[in-house]
Amino acid sequence: MQLTFLGTSAGRPTKERNVTSIALSLPEPLNGFWLFDAGEGTQHRLMGSKLKLNKLEHIFITHLHGDHVYGLPGLLSSRSYFDGAGPLKLFGPSGIRAFVEGVFKLSGTHLAYELDIVEIAPGEIMDDGRFKVEAAELDHRMPCYGYRITEYPQPGQLNLSRLAELGVPPGPLYGKLKHGQDVTLESGGIIHAADVVGPQVPGRIITVLGDTCPCDNAIKLAMDSDLLVHEGTFAPGMEEKARAYGHSTVLQAAQIAALAKVKQLVLTHFSSRFDDHAITTLVEAAREAFPNTVAACDYMDVNIPKPIG
Repeated sequence: MQLTFLGTSAGRPTKERNVTSIALSLPEPLNGFWLFDAGEGTQHRLMGSKLKLNKLEHIFITHLHGDHVYGLPGLLSSRSYFDGAGPLKLFGPSGIRAFVEGVFKLSGTHLAYELDIVEIAPGEIMDDGRFKVEAAELDHRMPCYGYRITEYPQPGQLNLSRLAELGVPPGPLYGKLKHGQDVTLESGGIIHAADVVGPQVPGRIITVLGDTCPCDNAIKLAMDSDLLVHEGTFAPGMEEKARAYGHSTVLQAAQIAALAKVKQLVLTHFSSRFDDHAITTLVEAAREAFPNTVAACDYMDVNIPKPIG
């Protein structure tokens, strides 16, 4: 699994950073991706990546501020021009349906695929058997959500040498064993899955938060995550301004990461007042509270490796 940061600026784009959007590439054999927010210009950023719109399966919108949604109508429209673009689910707060359908009605836009718009409430919003997604409200100037993506444990590795010793032919029997089913050979011998399959591989947890002041739900969503994406709009010492605008400082984000016992923190959504040199300094301050902190930049990829079973 991999996160690709398509936009890392807050409020408005800069020459170096577009406004918010993050892509989550799913593990093989799925080969699709999900999108979190779609600020203006997101489809242009996608054209500079390896991601293709016909592989986009779900979009999760944190809130309806323009720097998180103004790129959505154009992206949805352009997806119609990609061969093989199947049904798409769009998750977001109340109002996301009126926003999208209003733009499409006024612009005469028609999609060539099925779009399912889901206006969410706190709690579990999706479970496809491979991933579960939970949402909770954050502390911002308008209704805003964070998302916790939990990957279910995966079957362990097959012991190929042991299977060969037992005379199990490659093919469908391998698949049954890998999924925990005992099998019977043509000779009548019974092969027990527990004898030839390693322990389950734990799933990964990724938390992507929208704009927020420090709050309890940020900690709950992020608890024990392999990776937390948290906004870092302001510098330490700017807590009053951050509170007034419904945001966090990089130090506050690091403190949330520490309280939630996450493995890695990626900061994004930086105020346009900060250039790259200043952001480097901000990250150094954040690392005092949470050492494993990095600053996102546009087109940065962050891999989330499989835990060791």
